[in-house]
Amino acid sequence: MMDPVIEIEETAAAFIKQQGGVVTVRLSPRHGCCGGTARIAIAETSTPKEISTFACHQSEEVTLWIAPELAQQGLRLRVEGWWKLKRLFVDGAALASGHADTQQH
Repeated sequence: MMDPVIEIEETAAAFIKQQGGVVTVRLSPRHGCCGGTARIAIAETSTPKEISTFACHQSEEVTLWIAPELAQQGLRLRVEGWWKLKRLFVDGAALASGHADTQQH
């Protein structure tokens, strides 16, 4: 059986619905203190600015825009925090080969 595009936990789906029902999962560069750069997966409750570089997946609950290199990577979309401090984050396995510059600390 093929892996899902990305697993979305129930609490994350509910949060996304409260924020308008759209989520984008993409890589974002993070610059280290010693000059290095890591690309980490992030989630935002908005439509991407440039939709042509994303795959769109619709479910009954949410519209997911995802960078193709992040699909079927065993990633999970979760929510953390409480009340007005809630935020989405991407959790899961390291990215497949070809993304060796991504490190998690």
